[in-house]
Amino acid sequence: MDLLPKSPKEFGSIDYWEKFFQQRGKKAFEWYGTYLELCGLLHKYIKPREKVLVIGCGNSELSEQLYDVGYQDIVNIDISEVVIKQMKERNAGRRPQMSFLKMDMTQMEFPDASFQVVLDKGTLDAVLTDEEETTLQQVDRMLAEVGRVLQVGGRYLCISLAQAHVLKKAVGHFSREGWMVRVHQVANSQDQLLEAEPRFSLPVFAFIMTKFRPVPGSALQILELCAQEQGKPVRLESAERLAEAVRERQQYVWLCSQLYRKAGLGNVSLDLCSGDTGEPRYTLHVVDSPTVKPSRDSHFAIFIIPQGRETEWLFGMEEGRKQLAASAGFRRLITVALHRGQQYEGMDSIQAELSARVMELAPAGMPAQQQVPFLSVGGDIGVRTVQHQDCSPLSGDYVIEDVQGDDKRYFRRLIFLSNRNVVQSEARLLQDVSHRAQKKRKKDRKKQRPADTPEDPPAAPGQAIDKSYLCCEHHKAMIAGLALLRNPELLLETPLGLLVVGLGGGSLPLFVHDHFPKSCIDAVEIDPSMLQVATQWFGFSQSDRMKVHIADGLDYISSLAEEEARPHYDVIMFDVDSKDLTLGMSCPPPAFVAQPFLQKVKSILTPEGVFILNLVCRDLGLKDSVLAGLKAVFPLLYVRRIEGEVNEILFCQPHPERKLATPELLEMAQALEQTLRKPGKGWDDTYVLSDMLKTVKIV
Repeated sequence: MDLLPKSPKEFGSIDYWEKFFQQRGKKAFEWYGTYLELCGLLHKYIKPREKVLVIGCGNSELSEQLYDVGYQDIVNIDISEVVIKQMKERNAGRRPQMSFLKMDMTQMEFPDASFQVVLDKGTLDAVLTDEEETTLQQVDRMLAEVGRVLQVGGRYLCISLAQAHVLKKAVGHFSREGWMVRVHQVANSQDQLLEAEPRFSLPVFAFIMTKFRPVPGSALQILELCAQEQGKPVRLESAERLAEAVRERQQYVWLCSQLYRKAGLGNVSLDLCSGDTGEPRYTLHVVDSPTVKPSRDSHFAIFIIPQGRETEWLFGMEEGRKQLAASAGFRRLITVALHRGQQYEGMDSIQAELSARVMELAPAGMPAQQQVPFLSVGGDIGVRTVQHQDCSPLSGDYVIEDVQGDDKRYFRRLIFLSNRNVVQSEARLLQDVSHRAQKKRKKDRKKQRPADTPEDPPAAPGQAIDKSYLCCEHHKAMIAGLALLRNPELLLETPLGLLVVGLGGGSLPLFVHDHFPKSCIDAVEIDPSMLQVATQWFGFSQSDRMKVHIADGLDYISSLAEEEARPHYDVIMFDVDSKDLTLGMSCPPPAFVAQPFLQKVKSILTPEGVFILNLVCRDLGLKDSVLAGLKAVFPLLYVRRIEGEVNEILFCQPHPERKLATPELLEMAQALEQTLRKPGKGWDDTYVLSDMLKTVKIV
């Protein structure tokens, strides 16, 4: 028996509802959930002694069940004479104080301020089927009548799917009237979407509109969202932001239903936000491994990424997460990244906070009461300490943070918050000034110091840096490119002129300065804030052999190229990021690889010199164009791909006859490394120059 209307407009027709209830008979029809699914919300917002009006009551059992638990002052109205007759007969003897009246809710016959609650379960949705003028006028009359019959302080409690046009109309109407508006997600509505045949494609919400006494001239709007029945409401600044927040909840619930029904949806990620602030607290990635053989214990697991390690390839890249999931041996693995600026007490508290939420992302077929394991590296959540946070006029918001690596060593990082998953600069902290050592020394000094002695001033942030260690793989490859200069044993004894564009934390020019005693370095940085960061936090300092020029690299090189007695550098390095994140190339900005500019770069490079470029380009077409442009200016072009990263290091030379075969190149790199490993140089034994050049290819 087909009870659905031929068009949504029939939901507003008296004839349709008369026919509907005649065909339906006495079997209750429950829009958007039963009493058991809604009772938590209803009891929160309706008091037993309050006078309640139910509009569009239909033959739902909701009023009857409310009556049976103590809510006995209930009046029900509906436009259908058939259903009102049915409900009167059904309740005459059992619920004598509850009344059922045939009445049009757009023209109610009650006096003003007759009720403390108006309850609407799906009626607004049924009437507001479109945004045509006649429909909107009918809804305006309905909502005006709701406002008229409610007392000041009363509530209009509307159960709805909160479709965009319905939410817009309801929120707009009551906020203009000066009412407090709260949108509350019904807790059990998400479970309904996980049924084999879900009743709705959207979660169910309740609008709680509280009538305030009008204040002449006041434009105050109170708009709130409550995502869970027991959750704390979050105040939102506009109706648009409220609509956006509801849409986010709808998308989340829809995603959960899709993840429940099928695996392998692709790269699925989402943010879980703090209920108090609305700020992102956790970032989740869902990784399915269909090749894992199903067993009772292999369905589902959660992996907590230690703080500060979310940028590593294994956790920060899709391919890395797939490898992690496969090695973990679960059909579905959810990786959880912890956000900076949020406080976490430990693994137990995170597990308690996430358990209910992540279960919504579980795959189908998981046994009931299955315990879901929470995994991590070493069983802890890592250490992240934000040392400094500021805003640069050019680079935007940034943070300096110390994080603990997998070897328990500490690293200092510069992160631009506009691209928070990319480490802009990184340096290793000296072991003897690690956090624990600092804590221990401070404790020991306190024991030995007389009570009236002032505490020692803190050590300068830059003094903790291990300057002999290059953290970034692309920096290691760029240094290895110096082997292309030939005669590596002479590099320590003869002058070496370098131009480095892009300072960041300063680790690249600082490494060259400290390991090549005859080097003279010009570093160009457009952002003066970065020079301050490098100096204060990364141990960088200028000297008679290393100068920083605050300038646009494009202008600086163009100016040098125009000089008659132009300088000639043995090495030019570009490690400069693009501020435009919409491009397919994040390093360098496109202007730095335009052919006219590359000709200027060539003009200030010695004939035997090498131009080294850090290229980060996800657009394959754009990358091919960049390589072709470089090849046109620098006929000899080597490419070294950084494993597990998007970075590619390009080594460019002006004369193709200087081409080296791989064995020769490796021999040069080994000779350079032997020279640099001499006593007193502080060389890091894990850094093997020849390894950096083994996979170099000639374009």
